Amino acid sequence: MRLPNESFLSFPKIHKWDHMIREYASKKQWYEVLFNYHEMKNVGDMLVDPSLFPCILKACTKLQSWKHGISVHATVIKKGFESYTSIANSTMDFYIKCGARNSALTVFESMRNKDSVSWNVMIHGYLSQCASEEGLDLFIQARIVGFEPNVSTLVLLLQACRILGGTYDGLIIHGFIIRIGFLSVVSVQNSLLSMYVRSCNIEFAQLLFDEMGERDCISWSVMISGYAQIGEAEVAFRLFQEMCLGGIVNLDGLTMVSILQACTSAGDINLGRLVHGVVICRGFESDLFVGNSLVDMYSKCIDVDSAYKVFNQMPQRNTVSWNSILSGLVHNEHYFKALEVFHSMDKAGVEVDEVSVVNLLQLFKNLGDAVQCKCIHSVIIRRGFEMNGSVLNSLLDAYSKCELVGPAWKLFERMKKRNMISWSTIIGGFAHCAKPDEAIALFNEMMLAQEKPNTVTMLSLLEACSASAELKRSNWAHGMVIRNGMASEVVIGTALLEMYAKCGEIESSRKVFDEMPERNIVSWSAMIGAYGMNGRARDALSLLREMELRGMKPNEVTMLSVLSACSHGGLVEEGRSYFEEIIHDHEPELCSKHYSCAVDMLGRAGELEEAIEVIRKMPEGVEASASVWGALLSACRNFGNSELGRGAVSRVLELEPSSSAGYLLASSMYASGGLWGDAARMRWLVKEKGVRVLAGYSLVHVDQRAFKFLAGDKSHPQSKEIYAMVEHLHSFLKREEE
Repeated sequence: MRLPNESFLSFPKIHKWDHMIREYASKKQWYEVLFNYHEMKNVGDMLVDPSLFPCILKACTKLQSWKHGISVHATVIKKGFESYTSIANSTMDFYIKCGARNSALTVFESMRNKDSVSWNVMIHGYLSQCASEEGLDLFIQARIVGFEPNVSTLVLLLQACRILGGTYDGLIIHGFIIRIGFLSVVSVQNSLLSMYVRSCNIEFAQLLFDEMGERDCISWSVMISGYAQIGEAEVAFRLFQEMCLGGIVNLDGLTMVSILQACTSAGDINLGRLVHGVVICRGFESDLFVGNSLVDMYSKCIDVDSAYKVFNQMPQRNTVSWNSILSGLVHNEHYFKALEVFHSMDKAGVEVDEVSVVNLLQLFKNLGDAVQCKCIHSVIIRRGFEMNGSVLNSLLDAYSKCELVGPAWKLFERMKKRNMISWSTIIGGFAHCAKPDEAIALFNEMMLAQEKPNTVTMLSLLEACSASAELKRSNWAHGMVIRNGMASEVVIGTALLEMYAKCGEIESSRKVFDEMPERNIVSWSAMIGAYGMNGRARDALSLLREMELRGMKPNEVTMLSVLSACSHGGLVEEGRSYFEEIIHDHEPELCSKHYSCAVDMLGRAGELEEAIEVIRKMPEGVEASASVWGALLSACRNFGNSELGRGAVSRVLELEPSSSAGYLLASSMYASGGLWGDAARMRWLVKEKGVRVLAGYSLVHVDQRAFKFLAGDKSHPQSKEIYAMVEHLHSFLKREEE
């Protein structure tokens, strides 16, 4: 229906209001438009020209004035103007932009005559508010009645396909764009590129890019970002170089962000520094998004000092900036620096968001600060982040790693939506907290809930079976690995061989190792460690030689496994020779654990003077830890050297005052030497300082089941018979000694 022209007006006074409203609308002075409309109503003049209502509704839309918009809509209905298409379109636009899509849909469905603007308003409105599925459905309905979309609607349609990952729908719209002659529009082409890149159809994107007659900065940036996302950093760099050398398109901040993403995905710090140089030369260092990308790039390329320097030099920062540096510091294990940044963030008045909360939970989890994890939980509740799955999964993980498996379980039970990450985290939590029975039961519950396990879930299950050390369970878990098609994964194979090793089934470990289609240094180190753990030190050394013959170089874990094997297998000469070899070839890579192993090996053989000499010769920068002094103390106890042991006791208690191991070793050493006063003093210190004593236990395998025995424990139903047998064995040992 066409609107009547100005000849429709017959009253000069009303014509004055009409003229003023039109003039203010043309100048985009929306307050004045509404003011004059209400003045006209207040003096009793009635607006009779329907063509003015779109201007007035537009003013309500621009000012986001819900109250006035509703009032104008009511006036439209009273006057019977709702049948005018242009007024209905303006009304729908008002409701859409005020977030009332249902009201807009009601107006749309009541329209007798819908034009292209009507469909565009509705489709554009739904798509721009992330109602992608509804927007695409409306587009399909619109095509049936011959609707022709405009460029902005086409761009949003492609964006919807990108969000939904609907490649098939995207191909259909691509064909439609060709038919209606919009393919030459650069913004449409860029949207197509972006859609193909997001759905990982980089080949389609490249074909379209090659056919483009005109490319702008967005075109190049989308392609560079696309190749970076799929790990093709070299292609991304080549495109960037081609763009720079072409000189037709000027670089912008978006391009710099895209190429920095490529540096990050490649982990190439040198190229990252070159791009940083380009950023400075082109004057982009003050760009907020470029600054954030630089912080992210340096953090993920393990140069956190440069990341922190960039962060400090940023002229402006947003929450993303703070989250990037916080994440980088936590990722690179600079926990106390991260804590400082968090306090600075708080002082700067920056409110934490969901990403900040996840970073903070990672921080406090690694610091083992259970109290702070609970404080973050209260922040999550206050800020309404409980619906965010990533936040809840991070909280589950933090509680589990801080040994708060009770609160973790309560949180899991209250979760309305559980995904694979939630299940994997809680199963891993119980396994980590030495509750293998609960972890395995939860895995079975997850399978009943028809959740398919992933690699992380399976690793948690294998960890639980390792802790229980029951062969029957371990065989069952191995079967689950095979049924879920994960047996060929290196990380799973490595976990399997470690699981069998902890069950004492070293032949099964070797079989898993031999059947692995691919092995890495972790696999070799694990197998060497498995031999050492089961007292087969010579097999461990043989496997080390085989590994080296295959061109694999040992890492810190391999060296530790070899030293441990020699220590537990009594191969002192071989162990001493290997330790001297790695000191000569790999000294910068060694840490206190390697020296601890060497001290333990020499101590077990009674070479106490040589053991203390190893400690004295530890290089600068490597401090003798509690485990180093503990190994020496254990040797002093075994060989009755209380004099040397006294020095070790003071070091152990100084480094680990809250650990019971040092006190118990010292007490045992003093008691065996007849120094009862010193032994009593150690026991008194344990009580005085409130040190929690962790009881040691032994595992005995009978009929593929593992039975745990603690000192003084009489909970087993056959404890009387067991203790009688132990006494019987002791009597035989005493006779042999005599």
